[in-house]
Amino acid sequence: MTVIEEYNRRWDFFRTITGVAMKVHSKYRPGLLESAYEAALKYLLEQDGYQVERQKMLPIFWDNVQLDQYYKMDLVVNSNIIIELKAISYVDTQHRRQLWNYMNLTHIPYGMIINFGAESLFSEWYYRHPDTAEIEKIRLL
Repeated sequence: MTVIEEYNRRWDFFRTITGVAMKVHSKYRPGLLESAYEAALKYLLEQDGYQVERQKMLPIFWDNVQLDQYYKMDLVVNSNIIIELKAISYVDTQHRRQLWNYMNLTHIPYGMIINFGAESLFSEWYYRHPDTAEIEKIRLL
């Protein structure tokens, strides 16, 4: 196996999840609420053997005090992939920052943004380095 093939195989789960999202996008098309895409994606991923938590609560802390505020992560897959779903015209930096903040707050290493709102499905993949907390955009070679 070549270095490029090994690199691409390392991130294959991103491609698999994106393929499932493409099925949802093909059936539902743009124009529905985010929650409809979320429910369908959760169902199909579970059919493929993934463990999926929907609207997982993320508590907010000030130092060591838990505040009376939570964020809700759209989907958490196999406890190590956060999927942030959108149903908007285009994804902007503020949407990426939302995912990056979730990844940093939870230390979950993998993140995806999937946008169902445009005519073509949009998907971006990210990896959070455990030692540096730097977040890298993943591109297949």
